[in-house]
Amino acid sequence: MKPLHLVLLAAAVIVAVVFLAFSPDRMRAWQSRFFDVSTPALQAGAAINNRISKLNKGLRTVDEIEAENAALTAQNNELRASSQLLKDLAEENRRLRDTLGYRERSAFSLVPAQVVSRDSGNWWSSVKINRGFGSEIDSAQPVLTADGLVGRTTTVAKDISMVLLLTDETCQVAARVEETGDQGIISGQRTAGEGSPTLVLNFLKRNADIKPGMKIVTAGVSGGVFPAGIPLGTVREFRTRELDGQAIIEPAADLGRLEDVFVVRGTK
Repeated sequence: MKPLHLVLLAAAVIVAVVFLAFSPDRMRAWQSRFFDVSTPALQAGAAINNRISKLNKGLRTVDEIEAENAALTAQNNELRASSQLLKDLAEENRRLRDTLGYRERSAFSLVPAQVVSRDSGNWWSSVKINRGFGSEIDSAQPVLTADGLVGRTTTVAKDISMVLLLTDETCQVAARVEETGDQGIISGQRTAGEGSPTLVLNFLKRNADIKPGMKIVTAGVSGGVFPAGIPLGTVREFRTRELDGQAIIEPAADLGRLEDVFVVRGTK
């Protein structure tokens, strides 16, 4: 056996003999002193342990936080969608009330219709509506909104009709300047590089006293398609040309965003 091992063994034997030599009372006294010295440290450790345990109970895992965040996000999105739906319903309700009110106030016999399709390649030329000869619609009947003239029907089937828009070059309407009585022909005019056609009133007198903001309405010529007095738009600019005058017109109806329209069947 190595000398170091012999020394350690001898020390262990000596310590054992010493403790065995102590009387029970002496051993209890030593235990009491040990407990007195070690108790504060044990209590402090227990307190720290207790606090750590409570802290761990209060902390949530990253997965729990992410799950709660996802649930809150979904709830927020649902509330936003519900809010938008209520706004859309309120807007549709308002539009329908306005539509019904205009139909009742109008001097014309009107058939309500909705735009069901629009060719992206001919956006400013025509639209299709969900009314046809099944609703006593015929070709060459005026189509308008509560704001003003839209165009006229062309091809008519049982439950659908094609509407030629006012912004198409071939849809020409006899028009009158409400404030001055000057008359001309209004039609669409496509300009290269522009997204939408320009609405122009041609064949006006060169010296006509026409100013921006003046109202343009249908002239209602004898035998024509369009009754007199339907709003067409307002003057944006007046130009003097070599042979006549020309007015640039801001359409009364929003021809780029058509939804609800009316077909004029006649007067009440």
